[in-house]
Amino acid sequence: MKSQRRVPRGMSPALILVMMVLTSSMAKAAGPTDTNWMSYNGTVNGQRYSSLDQINTKNVASLAEVCRLKIDDSGTFQAGLVQIDGTLYMTNAHDTIAVDATNCTVRWRHVYKPEQEDVFQINRGVAYANGRLFRGTPDARLLAIDAATGKTLWQQQIGDPAVGEFLSSVPAVWQGLLIAGTAGSDWGIRGRIMAYEQETGREVWRFYTIPRGKETGAETWTNRDSARYGGGGSWTTYTLDMASGEVFVPVGNPAPDFVPSHRPGANLFTDSMVVLDARTGALKWWHQMSPNDGLDLDLAAAPMLYWNKKGHPMVSMGSKDGYLYAVNRETQKRAFMTPVTTIEKPDKAPHARGVHTCPGPVGGVEWNGPAYDQLTKQIVVGSVDWCATIKSDEVDYQPGKFLLGGSWEWDEAKTGWVVAVDPDSGEVRWKYHADSPVVAGLTPTAGGITFTGDMGGNFFAFESATGKVLLKKETGGALAGGVITYALGGKQYVAITSGNVSRLSFGENGKPSVVLYALPEGGQAATTSSSSSASQPATSAAPTTIAAASTAPDAGRGKDVYGKNCAACHGSTGEGGAAPSLKGLSTRLDFATTVNWIENPSAKMPRLYPSTLDAQAVVDVAAYVLGL
Repeated sequence: MKSQRRVPRGMSPALILVMMVLTSSMAKAAGPTDTNWMSYNGTVNGQRYSSLDQINTKNVASLAEVCRLKIDDSGTFQAGLVQIDGTLYMTNAHDTIAVDATNCTVRWRHVYKPEQEDVFQINRGVAYANGRLFRGTPDARLLAIDAATGKTLWQQQIGDPAVGEFLSSVPAVWQGLLIAGTAGSDWGIRGRIMAYEQETGREVWRFYTIPRGKETGAETWTNRDSARYGGGGSWTTYTLDMASGEVFVPVGNPAPDFVPSHRPGANLFTDSMVVLDARTGALKWWHQMSPNDGLDLDLAAAPMLYWNKKGHPMVSMGSKDGYLYAVNRETQKRAFMTPVTTIEKPDKAPHARGVHTCPGPVGGVEWNGPAYDQLTKQIVVGSVDWCATIKSDEVDYQPGKFLLGGSWEWDEAKTGWVVAVDPDSGEVRWKYHADSPVVAGLTPTAGGITFTGDMGGNFFAFESATGKVLLKKETGGALAGGVITYALGGKQYVAITSGNVSRLSFGENGKPSVVLYALPEGGQAATTSSSSSASQPATSAAPTTIAAASTAPDAGRGKDVYGKNCAACHGSTGEGGAAPSLKGLSTRLDFATTVNWIENPSAKMPRLYPSTLDAQAVVDVAAYVLGL
């Protein structure tokens, strides 16, 4: 006999219906329950989808700035944001910052002082587990930090910066383990992935992404000696399948970057997705995109796990080669590869005269990969449309120095794309051509919105179903890191990073800041803690700048400014790389001319003065580079 719900005596069905409607309306008016954004991509499967819908297609155009916090005067800001129980956690190269996730108030700031020379001043964020934060450093240290107080709990050196190893990626956390990898492909490291005990930092296992000896894949390095400095670094973060206990690792390019003839063979496991047993580090399987790559076509972004319409487990990857891939995780066969930017590959390897290629070495899908929209059942990904001419050169391996084996010249035009793709067929559903590269995280929501941003400083909200731009806001700085959403106190927020100086930010640089958005109260625009400001063109001449500096030029301060803003292209010690060497600059330029060059660079360099660097910073960095 079926049970029946009793109606209280004297209460009519009509009254009950009214009460149910009122209760539902009151719950809706109270707003969403609190949510967290627990990891770099929100969830360990990398989908980045949010079930929040307070912000939706009908009201997103009224989104207003709640607050902003400047976290540095200049430098890279590419961190994925994490929000846990009302606190936002973020990083730059050396600092870890905890901020109130509703009003941008700083709760604590942890400052790491390097113990050795930094290789590359960049960091992509923190991992969180059991009240602890974990991050890497530019001098190859791994830190555990108390999430409540910002105090260091333990610190381990897990790489050697003297040979170009550093830690930029966000570790993955799995059942008491911390999984991290070394970056530094372009310096000629031998990449590896390692697991550590979260409690103590003790190493549990390691896997080399460049195999040697009897390791699987060693035979793909015909010149066996070249595997000593074969690259295969790890840049961003990792993806986990908690059911199977697998970790999905994106592996970077081989070295030297532009001389594939120096390292004949497929060069496993470079430009590959590698799947490891999370408990032991044992190799399970892999999928390589670009064997014997000579164009710097890393798999830099974390893979994303999903199920297709037939219920098959799939994995999707966005690569710097300009394609979005999908692979069946059971058969390990490729389901599709869809171009998501301009692709024009040369028919020859790079040579001294140069080959033109699209995308170039900083094109394609960079450090934020594909997201999965559960509402529309589609994959969405951002990309960079920037071609280049690559020239090869002699191979000269020197530990700790760039091992590019050549150089490149950018094309003048640089744009970006946001592309939505069918997860079964790979067919493009819609695409948006942005005026600037798109490298920020993409976050689709149950409100029918997909959030992201571009390097021109624009924050976007797209209608997920059609790609229609519903909101475009200038933020005052390039968007190169996290774009996340969460709910606190009945209100849905969107948090973004704004302001970044790197090889991709030759447009709106800005000062590294975190910015919060929400729907305005009562339809009124929210009050911001500081308004955004677009960069202004440089107007001063060198003598004016020198006079405007508050103190005499200081090469020590200039070294710090250089590391944050210049080393990505010119090398950590001015040896050159993506940009010319600065060694011996003092034999070619005097002080005033150097200052003028920094103020008014060529079109191939970012303009940092006066929006990012003030007069004092300019004269300080001029003093430093003249001493190289």
